[in-house]
Amino acid sequence: MSTIEPIHVVGGGLAGSEATWQIAQAGVPVILHEMRPARGTEAHKTEGLAELVCSNSFRSDDPDTNAVGLLHQEMRSLGSLIMAKGDANQVPAGGALAVDRDGFSQAVTAALEAHPLVTIERGEVAGLPPEDWSSVIVATGPLTSPALAEAVLSLTGESALAFFDAIAPIVYRESINMDVAWFQSRYDKVGPGGTGKDYINCPMSKEQYEAFVDALIGGDKTDFKEWEANTPYFDGCLPIEVMAERGRETLRHGPMKPVGLTDPNNPTVKPYAIVQLRQDNALGTLFNMVGFQTKLKYGAQGDIIRMIPGLENAEFARLGGIHRNTYLNSPRLLDETLRLKAMPRLRFAGQITGCEGYVESAAIGLMTGRFAAAERLGRAMPPLPHTTALGALINHITGGHIETIDEGPRSFQPMNVNFGLFPPIEFSTKGEDGKRLRGPAKAVARKRALTNRARSDLAEWLGGGALPVAAE
Repeated sequence: MSTIEPIHVVGGGLAGSEATWQIAQAGVPVILHEMRPARGTEAHKTEGLAELVCSNSFRSDDPDTNAVGLLHQEMRSLGSLIMAKGDANQVPAGGALAVDRDGFSQAVTAALEAHPLVTIERGEVAGLPPEDWSSVIVATGPLTSPALAEAVLSLTGESALAFFDAIAPIVYRESINMDVAWFQSRYDKVGPGGTGKDYINCPMSKEQYEAFVDALIGGDKTDFKEWEANTPYFDGCLPIEVMAERGRETLRHGPMKPVGLTDPNNPTVKPYAIVQLRQDNALGTLFNMVGFQTKLKYGAQGDIIRMIPGLENAEFARLGGIHRNTYLNSPRLLDETLRLKAMPRLRFAGQITGCEGYVESAAIGLMTGRFAAAERLGRAMPPLPHTTALGALINHITGGHIETIDEGPRSFQPMNVNFGLFPPIEFSTKGEDGKRLRGPAKAVARKRALTNRARSDLAEWLGGGALPVAAE
């Protein structure tokens, strides 16, 4: 029996699950509180831990020229449970890492249930955690229960910011017309577990596209409640009808761009637009519509989506939906180890901190778990370099990107990891042939320089006293 006082983690999503794992692997007992199934949410369908409620993609797995791929690599090097179970449950997705959502959640749940230092308690933590919980990680995500959200806001004197996330429909594979659609990854790219033919593509002519845009703009949409009326969308998860309203060509330059793909049924004619679907489960029976988050009402969704060639007879395992997300004004409220300044026994992790994306949420959970475990064990952790993907993301959340947050309107917004968060770097602008690099070649060289520096700095940090993680 451990004599170390346990750390409490509230919320069993990606961030909470990862934080729990990191704490336990450091030798500290942890109690994970998950309110499902005692209390459900608008987006969750199961009681499994780390349930994926939107896409099943962890996005690019390229660690050399993509910031999220670099984040994947850093998390793997720090013993991430989310990445380990994601890798073990991957499905083909070109250059991306996508997972079988049910298998992934079941694997994370089983790992945490089996860990001797983890206790899972089902039930809502309403309001602020009890005062005798001396170390708490709040990882309740964008769907934080109203009681807890109101308690935190009352404590800080802040008003929560909120935004909407929309969920994409999932289509049964057998209902897709493969006489019209075809399998191909963009530019035939082969990713982890992929073949270069990992997406189903549905082509559109100009006339079909124009009719589709008209239907989107005119479709019956979900009405907002009064308190939702001024809530903005997060730009990385815009509903398709909102994109269509921003300009008739917006979709053709976004999720429906026709580049890097050739219709084998009509190879000499370039489609005007293309809708892609990505495998959603290991069996290959479900495919989700890439970038097709929507707030259209269910009846309108089915009719409009069936206008897409190849989806004339589409049957849906899940239609799209919408939910309201909440996040803190973290640069003002949290310190550099994600403790609440007004009550340092509380730390925050995941989307509620203002990061955006599955991997980013899990990454913040990973570091918050390490911060909390180090504190409990009385160990000092060296500062995480801002040149790493993990460090750049935490620096964004804790305010390094804002010169002043004491005056004027708040500018803090949810953010995916990206190279814009990294400190600038000097790099060679000449190629191996001695000629000056320009355009895309120069951009790739810069990204490689940033990722090489990140790997070097993370290795140095790990060797300089970062909290060790025991073997699984």
